Amino acid sequence: MKTCLVVDDSSVVRKIARRILEELAFSVIEAEDGEQALELCTKSLPDAILLDWNMPVMDGYDFLGRLRRLPGGEGPKVVFCTTENDIDHISRALNAGANEYIMKPFDKEIVAAKFQEVGLIQALSAESA
Repeated sequence: MKTCLVVDDSSVVRKIARRILEELAFSVIEAEDGEQALELCTKSLPDAILLDWNMPVMDGYDFLGRLRRLPGGEGPKVVFCTTENDIDHISRALNAGANEYIMKPFDKEIVAAKFQEVGLIQALSAESA
């Protein structure tokens, strides 16, 4: 089973993401901020990371830069999931090593489509979506 780390300071967003990702057959780990997420990644790298931008302690952008410098840190597929929708934020995220970018609010279809694009899941049939 693939593992996804959900990094968001909102417990509600983490709960929604967990439900969606578990339906997509992921084992889910959670972190409230980039610092917690980095600590988890130094112990064991997940297959995927669903990452918020704006968080206390360490934001998603700083976390991503540090993740990519860890041994093996280029491995996890990182999907930013944020309310930041201007082209500057999107290009900064992708240039820093994010694999995809989705906007909040999100649903299962959006998450599944982005995870499929980066090769984390196979295409979902109409019945399972």
